[in-house]
Amino acid sequence: MSRFLNAKYAGLTAYTPGEQPRDRQYIKLNTNESPYPPAPAVLAALGAEDVADLRLYSDPEGTVLREKLAGLYGVKPGQVFLSNGSDDILNFAFMAFGADGAVFPSLTYSFYPVFADLHQVAYETVPLKEDFSVDAAALAGRGKLTVLANPNAPTGLALPLDQVEAIVAADPSHVVVVDEAYVDFGAESAAALLDQYDNLLVVMTYSKSRSMAGARLGFALGSRAIIEDLEKLKYSTNPYNVNRLTLKLGQAAVDADGYFRDNARRIMATRAKTMQALRALGFSMPDSQANFLFLTHPKLDGAAFYQACKDRGILIRHFSDPAIAQYNRVTIGTEEEMAAFVQTAQEILKEGL
Repeated sequence: MSRFLNAKYAGLTAYTPGEQPRDRQYIKLNTNESPYPPAPAVLAALGAEDVADLRLYSDPEGTVLREKLAGLYGVKPGQVFLSNGSDDILNFAFMAFGADGAVFPSLTYSFYPVFADLHQVAYETVPLKEDFSVDAAALAGRGKLTVLANPNAPTGLALPLDQVEAIVAADPSHVVVVDEAYVDFGAESAAALLDQYDNLLVVMTYSKSRSMAGARLGFALGSRAIIEDLEKLKYSTNPYNVNRLTLKLGQAAVDADGYFRDNARRIMATRAKTMQALRALGFSMPDSQANFLFLTHPKLDGAAFYQACKDRGILIRHFSDPAIAQYNRVTIGTEEEMAAFVQTAQEILKEGL
């Protein structure tokens, strides 16, 4: 680092994104992207005039997209916030609502402690239960900004809606953020609770089920007052945070919602088939409700298995945290990709590490 960096950021440990190697062609199962393209209507949504209009700023309100998302989720347009990926919303949430500190599970999305440190928000973590599920009772009523990934990452487990509601209801004087990046793969959305709780912020993304990770589009649903708080921060940093092309693609994706729901069901079916095959090989894993599996094997070292897969052209995600160093997270790809992964795992087991 340079000698000019503000000292308060000197000790910041940045988030580490999934690797994107270019040295060969890989089956890419490490970053939880969709294996399927966006809907045909999304692919056809842009024309030459849209590219020509890049000379103009985007609508900072995202008016049309907000209206479409509001209709899809049964809220008012003023209850929708748009962002450059859902990470932007999480960043703003720690900035806006973390004055009394923050709390989140001890094993969860690794960006949460980064955001907390970035904004000098004191935080505490709540251990997961032995089966990797979130301890809802221990998380509730802590008198802080509460952040819950549901389904959780990297475990894939989700709390039922009544337990999420208990967390929200337990602390009406603080915001509860429910990060639903993976909700479309089998979990219940907390959006159903928005009419009852003004301290709830539901964060969603186009990066997973909507097959638009590269478009960088996220959105949040909440009370009008909470959305106004986020807008104050947006307009104080980057008013045009979603570009013109992404806004139009996002609109087309809402219109094609059925296509993405069908793809989510395809991924869920592939997930179930893959879990069955891997368990037959001796792997163990939680019952994921996300588009990935979190797996381990008693005869395989976690890091060595990751490397063996990479050497054979398959990327999976390994974490260095000692608590989960024997586990790997594997994105659900196409049927063919998952069959290749299962075959590779079988070969590695046969060869030994």
